Amino acid sequence: MAMIDCSAMAGKTVAVMGLGKSGLPTARALAASGAKVQAWDDDAKKRNEAAAAGIAIGALDGFDWAKADALVLSPGIPHSFPKPHPVAAAAKAAGVQIIGDVDLLGRAQRQAAFVGITGTNGKSTTTALVGHVLRRAGRKAEVGGNIGTAALSLAPLGRDGIYVLEMSSYQLELTFSIAFDVAVLLNVTPDHLDRHGGMDGYIQAKRRIFAGQGAAQTAVIGVDDDHCRRIHDDLKTKGGRTVLPISSEIVVKGGVYAPDGVLIDDTEGAARQALDLRDVATLPGRHNWQNAAAAYATARAVGVAPTAIAEGIRSYPGLAHRQELVGTIRGIRFVNDSKATNADAAAKALASYGTIYWIAGGKPKDGPLDLLHPFFKNVRRGFLIGEASPRFARELKGLIALEECGDLQTALEHAYAAALKDRAKDAVVLLSPACASFDQFTDFEARGDTFRRLVASMTTRERAVQ
Repeated sequence: MAMIDCSAMAGKTVAVMGLGKSGLPTARALAASGAKVQAWDDDAKKRNEAAAAGIAIGALDGFDWAKADALVLSPGIPHSFPKPHPVAAAAKAAGVQIIGDVDLLGRAQRQAAFVGITGTNGKSTTTALVGHVLRRAGRKAEVGGNIGTAALSLAPLGRDGIYVLEMSSYQLELTFSIAFDVAVLLNVTPDHLDRHGGMDGYIQAKRRIFAGQGAAQTAVIGVDDDHCRRIHDDLKTKGGRTVLPISSEIVVKGGVYAPDGVLIDDTEGAARQALDLRDVATLPGRHNWQNAAAAYATARAVGVAPTAIAEGIRSYPGLAHRQELVGTIRGIRFVNDSKATNADAAAKALASYGTIYWIAGGKPKDGPLDLLHPFFKNVRRGFLIGEASPRFARELKGLIALEECGDLQTALEHAYAAALKDRAKDAVVLLSPACASFDQFTDFEARGDTFRRLVASMTTRERAVQ
């Protein structure tokens, strides 16, 4: 596959800090395009991998920033809060622009169209769904960013192509060269507050998805939370672009909505039924109705016909680690929702099923668990794992029956045994941790993959004794 041509950076001196999933492709693309690259990662293994790929490796703590044209920073490295990485601080002090790989993609592919999707929750599902709909409709689309493929590992597209990019708040703070043709903000709830200096900083980072938009461009905004409603009203008042509201809770005039699970398209003022989302098994729950409304509005904005969008949504295969059904044993469903790394995401999963044996815990995040409380009526018992176990046991005591299990395998076995003992109808063993994974796993994918393997092993054992 052809590499993204970053020849706009040819002859420029670029420092690259971080050589992981996005950093190494960035360094390679820049070097291949004629930039003078010096790269570094605090991890020796990653440095060695980059050196083997022909990348010039050199520590950046003594770098001559007077000669630098840019610092490309991996999004996971802090540049402001809670404390800037020393390399980022030195570059900022010297007046060197700090950018990310998505910014370089924008510079390299100026003739392509760009769809950017952000939000505290749902952005991965929505991004994958938009990409699926566009491709099913015959459009040339590449999907990446914070989901799946790093920006500079995507294929070059040119004038007829559309990049569909999941944008984290970290990435948005490092992206200046793209005014998204369609910018999507799904929702905002507290998350990553330490990296943004508090809620106001986090909201501002998310709002950057709309930066630079003009009259030919579209803002798609969920209006089911107060923060996004205010942003919607502000953009609508200012004008200068098309603003499409979406909702899974209320009717929104001039937008796309599905308060009862039936998706309604009112973008042309006709309030036309598009499809019944309750029939789409890969998009369960009200939160997924919001994702589908956003995807529908986005595809409409780039000119896909309503019937083609509906067909694309119906054929959506689902996304790993997002309410992913990984097995059924003796009528008990096992659902992997490892991507639910905060209380808001877990609450959405708890709202989607009626009889839940809930596996929760991991590395706790800041913020209260109150969002979960309304859905405990659906939970028969909770099974706690990881560092968060004592906190969850303390805060949820008396609200639901709880068992501290320590690790995922123990929690899974105990949850399955409890579901069998209760003989509960429509029982679901749900991994929806409401926590990060870094206490026991490298990332949420590793946690979800482990859950999937354990369920597969249990399935094999059950078949052997039948």
